[in-house]
Amino acid sequence: MSSAVDEDTARAINSGRETLGAMFSSAQTHLQKVFIVFVIGFMGTFWALRAFIWDFLEATAKAEMDQEVALATDIITRTPFEVILLQAKIGMLVGVLVAIPALLYFSRDALRERGIEAAVPISKRYVAGFVTISFVLFWIGVTYAYWIFFPFAFDFLGAVAHDAGVNPSWGITEFTEFIALLTLSFGLAAQLPLFMSVLAYTEIVSYETFRDKWRHAIVAITVFGAFFSPPDPFTLIMWALPLFALYIFSLGLAKIVTNMRRRGAAELDTGAGFVKRRILQFVGVLAVVAIGVTAFLNQAGFETLEESVLPLLPSYIRPDTSGLESIALEHGLLGEAAIGSLAALVVGFGLVLVYTLVVLQGPVYPREGDIRNAEGPDDVDFDMLAADDIEEIPAPVFLEMDEETALEHSRQAMYDDDRDKAEAILDRFDTLEAQAADGDDGDGNVASSAGTAAAETADEEEGSLFSSTAAGMLDPFTEEETTEDDIGGYAYDLAFIVDSLTSKTIYIVGVFMAVLGGSFIALYQGGFGIILAQFVDRVPPEVLDEVTEDGATTEEVTTELVGELGLVIALHPVEVLIFMVKVSTILAFIAVLPLIMYWAWPAARERGLVRGDPRLFLVWGGALFGGFGLGIFAGFYWIAPSVISYLITDAISNQMEVTYRINSFSWLVIYTTIGVGFLFNIIVTMFLFHAGGIVHYRTMLKGWRPVVVGIFVVAAFASPKGILTMLLLAIPIALTYVLGLVIVHVLTLGGRLFGGKRRGPTLDTGLLGR
Repeated sequence: MSSAVDEDTARAINSGRETLGAMFSSAQTHLQKVFIVFVIGFMGTFWALRAFIWDFLEATAKAEMDQEVALATDIITRTPFEVILLQAKIGMLVGVLVAIPALLYFSRDALRERGIEAAVPISKRYVAGFVTISFVLFWIGVTYAYWIFFPFAFDFLGAVAHDAGVNPSWGITEFTEFIALLTLSFGLAAQLPLFMSVLAYTEIVSYETFRDKWRHAIVAITVFGAFFSPPDPFTLIMWALPLFALYIFSLGLAKIVTNMRRRGAAELDTGAGFVKRRILQFVGVLAVVAIGVTAFLNQAGFETLEESVLPLLPSYIRPDTSGLESIALEHGLLGEAAIGSLAALVVGFGLVLVYTLVVLQGPVYPREGDIRNAEGPDDVDFDMLAADDIEEIPAPVFLEMDEETALEHSRQAMYDDDRDKAEAILDRFDTLEAQAADGDDGDGNVASSAGTAAAETADEEEGSLFSSTAAGMLDPFTEEETTEDDIGGYAYDLAFIVDSLTSKTIYIVGVFMAVLGGSFIALYQGGFGIILAQFVDRVPPEVLDEVTEDGATTEEVTTELVGELGLVIALHPVEVLIFMVKVSTILAFIAVLPLIMYWAWPAARERGLVRGDPRLFLVWGGALFGGFGLGIFAGFYWIAPSVISYLITDAISNQMEVTYRINSFSWLVIYTTIGVGFLFNIIVTMFLFHAGGIVHYRTMLKGWRPVVVGIFVVAAFASPKGILTMLLLAIPIALTYVLGLVIVHVLTLGGRLFGGKRRGPTLDTGLLGR
């Protein structure tokens, strides 16, 4: 028997195993040093978390919150060892991360002996510069996250939960994971300039690709932010806009390094010396600005601004300098220097933006081989070429060029003080024009229009003959392979049905998005809090009195009172928003389901998959909404409050603090309100499908076992984790199906009424045919 792994794969696996073995073997002598690095990272992180990081994270989250929201926001722990275990996990992760570079450093000799080294020699100075730049960029992204993004994002998330009557009592694990994930994502996103520059310099991904695919980059940044940021447009904009600006800056930087790579420092003024001069000039300007602003503020600068400068500005753009003035008064010269540094950063940002735009408007030197592949004058940027490159330009470029254009390129070269290039352009143009007049194509071959035309005609005829012959040979095979029996009838039927819905897609998507957006906006604008307050108001007052801390009597429950009760909490910062999105999506799906069934029914009936009158689905859709309305009414006013009251009373009788997580509490409410309507709609659906001739009662009765098994299978995937919740979801649905069989049997006298024989596409004795 042949091996499941081919020889190349086995060889690669063995080589990797030997390389790892050599690394660890070489590092054995330095294992103690690597372990010390790990311990330092672990213990340092553990101590920092206990000493100030937890307080710093909480202060960052509450920095922009309203006082009422900040007082209601808590960071809680649910298990005795949750905090210390979380600290240990984070410490171990950081220890491993700082130990990996040490391991690689101590095993560098073993890797070199294995032949694993850089294809292009890189000096230690460049490696150190690369690591330093990456480190600085990472912390720039982290600084933006903690100074701007997190304070405003947590203010928004806390306000949403508080306004909905939910206490933002975020679990320490969920809170830390949320912050850590976003911190890492911002740090990695800040590597974009370095990432794009390296790819452009090595030509792995060319600058032209980054330039031409900027729309795809914007979409990718938005999608990337949608995964990492909370599910609301406000924080998504705060995430995406800085990355858009960073992409533009990275594009300019990629253009600079591309020109350096393709032409070098000696031939274009974009080499290492040029970059060093620009960096020194930039740093010098920032230093002058920082020193000048500091000196100005030290000489009563704020008074001068308030008396002479600010009154000249319109009131709507006049800045408030009171905060900066208080910093200067409190810290003296150090505070003034800090304000000067901040002003220098603002000026530096503006200079970088302007310089980036200037760079992007300049030319880029083509890649090696692009000149030779040019097909016309528009494919060549003469401004970026040297005199030696003119001979590499294909002849058709000059042959399509008129004399005035050639003179213009030559004059431009003279303006750039490049006489050799100007002469090369004119010489190349005159030579090719003379050769063309003699019938030479520039490569020593005489062109023959008649011969070329004949060859093209022969090629066309040959192509047509080949195409027709191939089509004739493949026709029998194609006919057999595309029959429905061979490729799978159900897949073909499904594609036919989906294709029939194409013309209705705009209506389906429109209704779905309208219901989704409308439901989310209604819940977001306070509807969730009103519903929660109205529901809690149905709970008996004596039960709520036991929940209040002071034992006060609750007469009318409001959103604020629900928050004060602390009955419902959110353990994750985005839990409330995500729950609103889930509920809105469920409502939107319910809204479009009857429309999809109604419009897909004719195609499905044409394929012989179904039978019955499609108008039934309009009746069915109305029955669904009626059933859900009846279930919500009954569940909201009687069933759900009774269940919640029992659970609260049982917890209080056992001397427990009553606090429910929003996911568990709200899904319980949904199961006992919408769920009741869903159970009612099962019976209605069974009767209507029998009456409409879609699924006969005897078919339902005959297949009750597969249906019940399918219900339990779906519940295993759709219900929250735990076998108990699966049973609580599956058993009522299965019993309702059995009850529906009994009710349909009684109403139809064992299937003899309503669902009679069909004749054509309509019903003969069906309910809708009467």
